[in-house]
Amino acid sequence: MVLKYIDEFRDSEISQSLIKKIKNTSSRDIRLMEVCGTHTVSIFRSGIRTVLPSSISLLSGPGCPVCVTDQTEIDAFIELARVEDVIITTFGDLMRVPGTTSSLQKQRAEGRDIRVVYSTVDALEIAQKNPDKRVVFLGVGFETTAPTIAAAIYSADQMQVGNFSVICAHKLVPPALEALMAADHVNIDGFILPGHVSVIIGEKAYLPFSKRHQIPCVIAGFEPADILQAISMLVEQIESRHPSLGNAYKRAVTFEGNTKAQEMLDDVFETIDARWRAIGVIPRSGLGIRPKYERHDAGKIFDIKVTGSLDPKGCACGEILTGAKTPPECPLYKTVCTPVDPVGPCMVSTEGTCAAYYKYHI
Repeated sequence: MVLKYIDEFRDSEISQSLIKKIKNTSSRDIRLMEVCGTHTVSIFRSGIRTVLPSSISLLSGPGCPVCVTDQTEIDAFIELARVEDVIITTFGDLMRVPGTTSSLQKQRAEGRDIRVVYSTVDALEIAQKNPDKRVVFLGVGFETTAPTIAAAIYSADQMQVGNFSVICAHKLVPPALEALMAADHVNIDGFILPGHVSVIIGEKAYLPFSKRHQIPCVIAGFEPADILQAISMLVEQIESRHPSLGNAYKRAVTFEGNTKAQEMLDDVFETIDARWRAIGVIPRSGLGIRPKYERHDAGKIFDIKVTGSLDPKGCACGEILTGAKTPPECPLYKTVCTPVDPVGPCMVSTEGTCAAYYKYHI
């Protein structure tokens, strides 16, 4: 089935047809993982789990940027907020993430200058309007948002806005897939690959992973029919024992991806080893600012040293991010940990698995 028009992606008859096809094709227990926080929310909101056969399990992986940000990085953000004459700019999801001893929200309540922005352009404008302050943007996210932050660094350099810098905690999706396949406790039969990330990096970015592990992978969009189409393609690959890399989001994702965005990323950033919450260090899975832009690298400018970082006691966010547990299996879920008073980042972010379970799970 090839979906071409916008109204098709919410057409109930098309979705019912896909559900029927999945049920008729599936004959074994199958575990599929979505590696995108937006997919997690879309799956819950549309009730996809409830219409699939019981033999198909959907696991939520490390697809929430805020959730995979390591505790040492969160603590570094908080320490940076305490530096004199610094304005912290950040996307809203980071504000309530608990660090070891505090949070950005608490720091702002104590008088630190921390501002929520909706784009890196906003952060750059704040730097231009406050030349006597050092403005730092907290760079968190995957390949989707990284090009916009690279563009802000490039613009700051071209316009000689010397008081603007970025503390870089960006993560890359393909290396995370490799880490999941290497984990002993992770049992995955196929991957629903992220749509937004794939728009940037293209189908080709997953080819080495797909060929190396011979595991079914399908790029998906975000409407119910998009996700059902991806699941149908994955089930068919699994049942036929012909794993491949599929694309159920061709209206947005090309083989090459967004080459202009890739060029911007390559100009400003270089790949580095990065630490992921619960997973540990994944080789070449992060982005660091290249030396030619180091005057905008907050990590080098401020040289923040963090010691003694501890993940929240009793929080199962790590196991949830790797699909080893679901939120209801965490002893803190819905008791100590709620959206009003979150213990871990998976309950904070709108794309966090715990937050999605809390809002939509029956």
